[in-house]
Amino acid sequence: MTVPAFGLGTFRLKGQVVIDSVSNALDLGYRAIDTAQIYENEAEVGQAIAESGVARDELFITSKIWVSNFAREQLIPSLEESLKKLRTDHLDLTLIHWPSPDNAVPVAEFMGALLEAKEKGLTRQIGVSNFTIALMKEAIAAVGAENIATNQIELHPYLQNRKVVEFAQSQGIHITSYMTLAYGEVLKDPVIMAIADRNNATAAQVTLAWAMQLGYSVIPSSTRRSNLESNLKACSLKLSDDDMARIAALDRGHRLTNPQSVAPAWD
Repeated sequence: MTVPAFGLGTFRLKGQVVIDSVSNALDLGYRAIDTAQIYENEAEVGQAIAESGVARDELFITSKIWVSNFAREQLIPSLEESLKKLRTDHLDLTLIHWPSPDNAVPVAEFMGALLEAKEKGLTRQIGVSNFTIALMKEAIAAVGAENIATNQIELHPYLQNRKVVEFAQSQGIHITSYMTLAYGEVLKDPVIMAIADRNNATAAQVTLAWAMQLGYSVIPSSTRRSNLESNLKACSLKLSDDDMARIAALDRGHRLTNPQSVAPAWD
């Protein structure tokens, strides 16, 4: 099983807003949905999925274990609670959301528990998020690279995270880009706007297509049906080598997500 190239993110969306976003996305043809325990919207995501009428085997549902549930005796019960909220008996992908603050729970402990969840059939694939090279090495030592489906990281034209990407890919670990549009910052970039004009596309479509063309998965979110529909068209957009090179040159190490309580020492 591979991680779908394109899906819907639900970060910061709650209540009826997330229900409408997921409902519209599924109606438009989205089939991969990304949520997390800390988003506090799993129940609403589950409701939207249940009411959509889309068969479970057509969907790819991802959630993430929060740091307070990393201890061996807590991880699987917390995942089972997530499954109840999402109204399913399994996830397609379960990620460790952030590294354990101050290494309070060792990587080997929570990765071991996550592998056990996979062996129990609670999740089909497991992976990590916001992991540095050093942390990926620890995770690989614990469960083997073959059991780490992806590392979901902040990655956009202004933060291309090449060291982490290169190491992950050398180990056969897929990259999922979150915040691909950099909270909308890159949509105003003159280089990206010019590429969009040349391709008769939007800046968002260009940015999402750029990431997918590099082999990454993307999970953009939106509360507007028109934007959800427009973003989906990125899947059929092909950028030229020159377009790709111009976007590659925009990298400036501009990190937007760096919560002091959980952020590691970045590469």
